[in-house]
Amino acid sequence: MGNTSSILTQYDIEEVQGHCTHACEAVSQQDIVSLYNRFCQLDRNRNGFISSDEFLSVPEFAVNPLSQVSSQMLDGLNFKEFVAFLYAFSSRTTLQQKIEFMFKVYDLECNEKVNFKDLMSVLRDLTGSFMTEQQREVRLLRAAGSLYFFESYFLCRYYLS
Repeated sequence: MGNTSSILTQYDIEEVQGHCTHACEAVSQQDIVSLYNRFCQLDRNRNGFISSDEFLSVPEFAVNPLSQVSSQMLDGLNFKEFVAFLYAFSSRTTLQQKIEFMFKVYDLECNEKVNFKDLMSVLRDLTGSFMTEQQREVRLLRAAGSLYFFESYFLCRYYLS
């Protein structure tokens, strides 16, 4: 499976299913074969890994506003990681799994924390030239204030009831 010109074996399929059990619901054998064929098309170098440039060659992904941010996560994906990444967008993925995936997208420094700098960078990618840096900061600070208010409100209600 390291070399994408190889044939996908039953062992490879089971290995992918085992790798993805924590990241996604049961991945069908048919889905894995289909994704393997797509992986091989994207892996132009035939080295068993997809670069972020190869991933950005998919038009649907390239036009996504978060593609630049998530392309950092994509650089050097092997086939098992490719399947786990794509299943984050599947209708079979739970809300919790999608939240965990989005957290990884926003955690630009890969330190298991999403800070103001990370959120500003994502907001910059999403808004482009439609907002100034100052407008972004104000919007983000307001959102943070609202989240703090609602979190405090609901925690108080939970503990007081």
